[in-house]
Amino acid sequence: MTTLASLGFDDFFASQLERVGNPQWVPARIVAEGQSSFHVAGCRAPLADLSGKLLGSLSKTERPVVGDWVAVVDGADRASIQHVLGRRTTLLRRAAGTLDEPQVVGVNVDVFFVVTAVNRDFNERRLERYVAAVWNSGAEPVVVLNKVDLETELAPMLEAIGRAAIGVPVVRASAASGAGIEELLAYIGPGKTVGFIGSSGVGKSSLTNRLLGRDVQAVRGLRGDDRGRHTTSARQLIELAGGGVLIDTPGMRELGLLDDLGGVEASFADVTAFAERCKFRDCSHESEPGCGVTGAVASGELPAERLASYRKLLKEVAANERKRDPVLAGRTKARWKEVHRALRARQKIDPKLKRDT
Repeated sequence: MTTLASLGFDDFFASQLERVGNPQWVPARIVAEGQSSFHVAGCRAPLADLSGKLLGSLSKTERPVVGDWVAVVDGADRASIQHVLGRRTTLLRRAAGTLDEPQVVGVNVDVFFVVTAVNRDFNERRLERYVAAVWNSGAEPVVVLNKVDLETELAPMLEAIGRAAIGVPVVRASAASGAGIEELLAYIGPGKTVGFIGSSGVGKSSLTNRLLGRDVQAVRGLRGDDRGRHTTSARQLIELAGGGVLIDTPGMRELGLLDDLGGVEASFADVTAFAERCKFRDCSHESEPGCGVTGAVASGELPAERLASYRKLLKEVAANERKRDPVLAGRTKARWKEVHRALRARQKIDPKLKRDT
């Protein structure tokens, strides 16, 4: 029997509903999205519509999406959504190369399985980007190396994952053989929400079916170039028999970053650790004398590609900030100083981000 607790409704959301103070409103969770209606769980009605008050007042990123908790006036057949409860975690994206309005990828997710595959999909730089975005969302990342049954030599890929996702757990999985499924289930339990993200064709739908023990997601075979075929076209929330819920998301060819300095910090803890060696506190790690980061590249301790990726992601975040706030356009140098001070401060507070350098 489905309960609010099994769907993830806890004190974080209950306290918000209590503050609203309307006894006629009850909680429900968005299971799927339609053009004008939503499938919901946790209340009597299977479908819900936005109230007239919300229809004209919500921005695209505020509109309810799969995983959101909402307060509704319940009914036998349909419910009316009166309020969207605050999100515990929010994964945002923008199309790479643009500065358009952010798009919501997933909300109220506790753990994101960042899925990559051993075939031609594997890309170290892309993995860095996904992990940075997950850290910034407030969720925990777990890297899933899928389709391990197709490759016997995994060491190079595991080394690359170790560089791209420092300190992040890695699960070797195969939807075909069932390898790694028990490890994935260890992250799932009553009240927990997990999500899958990754490029098209990496096997997210097949892994979902394995976790569920039945075919819920459509799966198509490999193409001639060894890449899987994209199958998931919309987000949906699926209840798991052992408790907890899972959100599968459509594959993304690119994941543009927004204002996620915290995510970049966490993903590039090695770079920020080397920055502790810098002679100058406001070092930009470009051409300053006594730079610990460029020195680490010169000595072979830090791959040059890693530093290049770090710079690229930080500049992408800064460019987006300047676009959204023109005042920042004239303060680029000051902003970089602020970024690097923040990196050092966080390392002093959180020793887990340090590594032996």
